[in-house]
Amino acid sequence: MGDSKLAARKVPRWPGTDQCAGSGLLVPGPEPRILSFSQGHDTPPTFHKTQERPIDGPSVGAQELSAKEVAQLRGETPGVEGGIHLNNAGAGLMPTRVLNAVQEHLELEAVQGGYEAATLRRSAMDEAYADVAKLVKASPDRVAFLESATVGVAQALSSIPFRPGDRIVTTRDDYVSNQIMYISLRERLQVEVIRAPDGPEGGVDLGALEELIHRKAPRLVSVTHVPTNSGLVQPVEEIGVMARHRDVLYLVDACQSVGQIPVDVEAWGCDFLAASARKYLRGPRGTGFLYLSDRVLEQGLEPLFPDLRGADWVDDDLYQPAADARRFETWESSVAGLLGMGAAARYARDVGVERGGRRAFRLAALLRERLAGLPGVRVLDRGSRLCAIVTVAVEGWRPRELVRSLRAQGVRTSASELGSGLLDFRDKGVEGALRLSPHYYNTEEEVHEAVDRLEGILTGSSDSGP
Repeated sequence: MGDSKLAARKVPRWPGTDQCAGSGLLVPGPEPRILSFSQGHDTPPTFHKTQERPIDGPSVGAQELSAKEVAQLRGETPGVEGGIHLNNAGAGLMPTRVLNAVQEHLELEAVQGGYEAATLRRSAMDEAYADVAKLVKASPDRVAFLESATVGVAQALSSIPFRPGDRIVTTRDDYVSNQIMYISLRERLQVEVIRAPDGPEGGVDLGALEELIHRKAPRLVSVTHVPTNSGLVQPVEEIGVMARHRDVLYLVDACQSVGQIPVDVEAWGCDFLAASARKYLRGPRGTGFLYLSDRVLEQGLEPLFPDLRGADWVDDDLYQPAADARRFETWESSVAGLLGMGAAARYARDVGVERGGRRAFRLAALLRERLAGLPGVRVLDRGSRLCAIVTVAVEGWRPRELVRSLRAQGVRTSASELGSGLLDFRDKGVEGALRLSPHYYNTEEEVHEAVDRLEGILTGSSDSGP
């Protein structure tokens, strides 16, 4: 284990001291490929697109899954027999392959013991890291296994030695837990939190964001790729070019992205990317991962509270952090969950994230079209590019009431309350939203049936009421 560690560090070191990791300048990133910037850092760069193209979604030419393939995928998904599952933004249905990976290891633990079972499955665990890394086009040693995207974001934030007056630039659509963490940093460390405004179409105003990065010189730019409370897709690749041009650390929350949208950490230019496995990736609950770039390690960034998984205790007041992404992990974790997440990543790649995403996007568009025709229903999704998350407000109904009524009729959805997207919902003048989120294994018939059942609830022609 000692060979995988870097130079010893004195502790404690928070917040920043002369020995604090990451106190130097950041390593410049790759040459910009999307944007054209003026030379020098004394004038603000000017943003423009070099060509018209859909952002961060399945390409126009991606071949959609055939009816035969969809039938096969449904046959490998036991949960489709239990109702119409339109809650993939909450938790997708695990395919049999993922379920088997989890169950088989738990059975091995029951017979061999937890530590012994982990030793026996070491090769499979390594393969799981490799499969997750391939999903985001990273190397396995740059991926840490964690419980969720939120834990990943927390670990990433804790690794940055913020000082009073440092700035975080983010958006109005960032995930609620991330927003709460930013506020906590403001209260504890006097970090300034700056939210870039939205553009007229919805989503972050790139020109305003670019100006903030230039004028405010933030320590971190942090963006949620797909908000939990909206079908919006933020232009993370363009933002990454901006951040790299100014040598600013860049964090992407891809919790809702992985599994429905192809992810390329190098193309996006992110230093951290956090994701959960339970959603569109269709992995088990309590699993997720954090990607980190080379320059994160070159900076010596590490979480505020490492343990014996991420560091070696080498002398009375010295420890050595792991040389790779393991420094962001903790000792106690679910091996069954890791193997299940690896199986989910393999399954997603076998299906084809781009092909599956194209189908899920189309089903979501059909949902929006049908829902917009119902009395009292307002579709809330805004943005130049929308994904497979659909949100609506229904006059006279609370979202949770609709979720309960639909669930009673075999349609599984979820509710986004005001606190889930406070700024976005206030801008839209609503108290929350009913969220419907199809995946590639859903069918057009299920979409129509779900809308018909909702219409019956709203018109009083079904047994469910407010």
